[in-house]
Amino acid sequence: MHKIPNPPKSNNSLPITDSSICFERDILPIFISNCTQANCHGAANAQDGYILTDYNSIIKKGIRKGNASESKIYKVLIEQDLDDRMPLAPNAALTATQINSIKKWIDEGAQNTTNCIAVECDTNLFTYSGAITTIINDNCIGCHNSNTQSGGIRLDNYNEVKSVVNSGRLLGSIKRESGFSAMPQGGAQLSNCKIIQIEKWIANNAPNN
Repeated sequence: MHKIPNPPKSNNSLPITDSSICFERDILPIFISNCTQANCHGAANAQDGYILTDYNSIIKKGIRKGNASESKIYKVLIEQDLDDRMPLAPNAALTATQINSIKKWIDEGAQNTTNCIAVECDTNLFTYSGAITTIINDNCIGCHNSNTQSGGIRLDNYNEVKSVVNSGRLLGSIKRESGFSAMPQGGAQLSNCKIIQIEKWIANNAPNN
């Protein structure tokens, strides 16, 4: 009788389940996509002393482990005054799902969890509304919207996404093929499942479905 192997563990030796918040998988991509653009909180800019590019920098300032409500980084995400809210207007606020993920991560101790078990992903789900927009919102939209347009690319609406698809840049970048800029920039490559979802959607003529 074969012994069933234990699930992978994070670098703090805590087992991660699909329902757990994983810093590397769930939190870091949000910060990189939405907070590290030019003149924001990248290593080269560090506005107000905040660098949000990696775990050690993120928890160094503005995070009170175990208490999101007392963590400045969380409080500015839910700030109603647009002059103080982050990301700064006219950039869009984080989604409720993203904000709740950051809150849960902080309340659970803001741990540096890595190499986590992948969240269940269905490669047979590859509609634009059901899968593609979520991937783009979580990993791309902070840099590629109507305000920032990093690299001259927007991904904040279907027509713009379809244009990048038609040029071959979307798939080439996320697969990190030669001749393309590796995306998400500064973050881990998308999971195989997410890449397959995008590949299937594109193979189906990338419909607005």
